[in-house]
Amino acid sequence: MKKLCMALTLALGAFTGLSATAQAETLKIGVEAMYPPFESKDASGKLVGFDIELGEAVCAKMNVKCEWVESSFDGLIPALNARKFDFINSAMNITEPRQRVINFTVPIYDVPSQLIAHKDAQIGLTADSLKDVTVGVLQGSAQESFAKKHWQAKGVKVVSYQNQDQVYADLASNRIQAALQKTPSARATFLDKPEGKDFKLVDGFADDPSVLGVGTGFGVRKDDKALKERLDTAIEALKKEGFISELSKKYFNADWVAKSH
Repeated sequence: MKKLCMALTLALGAFTGLSATAQAETLKIGVEAMYPPFESKDASGKLVGFDIELGEAVCAKMNVKCEWVESSFDGLIPALNARKFDFINSAMNITEPRQRVINFTVPIYDVPSQLIAHKDAQIGLTADSLKDVTVGVLQGSAQESFAKKHWQAKGVKVVSYQNQDQVYADLASNRIQAALQKTPSARATFLDKPEGKDFKLVDGFADDPSVLGVGTGFGVRKDDKALKERLDTAIEALKKEGFISELSKKYFNADWVAKSH
C-alpha cells in the first residue's frame, strides 16, 4: 500500500510538472518598435500600438506567454531564421520575396500606402511627377521595393533609412521632399504632429501586389508549420469575434481587417 501511494504521488507530481510546463510555454515575438501606430514605445518605455495589442490578444487566445524581442526592421527575417525569436509581428507585408525565405500566417490586415509631401507640392505617384523629388523610405520595407521598382528605375532619387523617424526628420527639414509609408503611420507619426502641419497625403494609394503584397501577417520559419497553424487558428478566431476590426477602428479610424477566405 505504501509503495502504491508513493507511485501515485510520483505520478501526480510528474503530471503536475507537465501541466506547469504546458501552461508556462513562452513564445518570443520579433518587432521593430519604431513605427506608430503599429508598434512603438510610450514615455515610460512600454511597447504600445496596434500590433502590440494584437500580439497580446493572439498569445492569450493560444494560452501562452509572449515576450517581445526588438530588432531593426531589415534584420527581422535573418533574426527569425537564426531562431532569436519564434515569429515576427511588426507590420510586415506578405510579399513574394519574403515568402521565399519565411512563411506567413493568414493576412491579418491590409492598409494602404501613400506619399507625404509639402502642401504646395504638385506631385503624384508617377515617375514623371517625381523627377525633381527625393523620396524617403524605410530600409527593408515593401514601400522601399515599390519606390525602387516604379521610381528609382526611372531616374527618381530614392533614399532608404534605417528607421521611420529618420525619414520624417529629413522630410521636415527638406532634405527630402516626399516619403512613402503606410497611411496610418503617416498620419499618427507625422501629419498629426506640429512638424507635419505644412504637409499632406498625396492623392492615390501605391498599388502593386507583387511588391506591396497581399496584406500583413506574422512571419514564421519555414520549418515551423505547427506554430503557423496555431497562429492562424487564433487569428481567425479573433477575426470572427470582431476583435481585429475593432482594433483597426481604434488605431486607424477604419476597418482594414483582411477578410477571411
